[in-house]
Amino acid sequence: MKILVLNGPNLNFLGIREKGIYGTEDYHALVSMLEEKARQEGHELEIYQSNYEGGIIDKIQEAYHNGTEGIIINPGAFTHYSYAVRDALGSVEIPKVEVHISNVHKREEFRHTSVTAPVCTGQVVGLGLKGYALAMDFLTGK
Repeated sequence: MKILVLNGPNLNFLGIREKGIYGTEDYHALVSMLEEKARQEGHELEIYQSNYEGGIIDKIQEAYHNGTEGIIINPGAFTHYSYAVRDALGSVEIPKVEVHISNVHKREEFRHTSVTAPVCTGQVVGLGLKGYALAMDFLTGK
């Protein structure tokens, strides 16, 4: 299966920012974990991180054209206000799982609302980096 993993703003700062919320493992550890899982299970994986809304949108649109069969997305702060990312996700008929490392429902009020979740197939919240692996399992039918 061909899977695209998208990470939004500040995800590249895993292990640096707010360790009490996001943990001490860095972005490289997340990427390595996902690449190893995909390799072991025989999946093709593309991982992309951007602090820019347009970069995320471009990758979603590319997925439509390049045979991507599933999208895992952690939109970061775009979750709460980016109707542009929401519209891009909604425009592609590809299964999509939104992932959040922290439990956004136990955090600030503004984090309780996701404008992107309604156009995703499902959502994994608050399970740390393991949430990405669970999203991959869901997409691959494992």
